[in-house]
Formats: sequence, C-alpha cells, structure tokens
Amino acid sequence: MEELMKTLKGQIVEQLNLQQIQPEDIGDDQPLFVEGLGLDSIDALEMIVLLQQKYGIKLANPADGPTVFKTVRSMAEYITAHKVN
Repeated sequence: MEELMKTLKGQIVEQLNLQQIQPEDIGDDQPLFVEGLGLDSIDALEMIVLLQQKYGIKLANPADGPTVFKTVRSMAEYITAHKVN
C-alpha cells in the first residue's frame, strides 16, 4: 500500500500538472479537495481519467467520488479493492 500511495502522488502531480507541488509534499491522509490541496471539480474529472488509464478502474457510482478521492490513502484503498489483475 505504501508503494502504491507513493506512485499515486507522482501520478496526481503529473496528471493535474501541479508544478508547484512535489509528490513528497502530499500527505497520505491530507485532503485532496478544498482545504487540502485545493483541487476542484475539473481536477476530479482528471482523477477519474487517471483511475481509468493507469488502473483500468471505472468509478461505478459517481456519488462515490468524494469518498474515493478524499485522500491518497482512500484512493489507494479503492484501487487495491477494485483493481483487475
């Protein structure tokens, strides 16, 4: 899980073109939206694309988005539970 979270941080920075942030600056349990990194709804769409492209996972229920994308850890847990091997 630790390695997946480290990878995710790099992918988030790259996918969202967060030039002012280094992957290691993102905490595992730091909120990604609003008070955390300050991501917005456009960034959420990019995160959905990231899940599809990198992990082959489609978010079945859009209402799950706020829970899945709350933190890097919540994303890693979702990927671990839904990844097709």
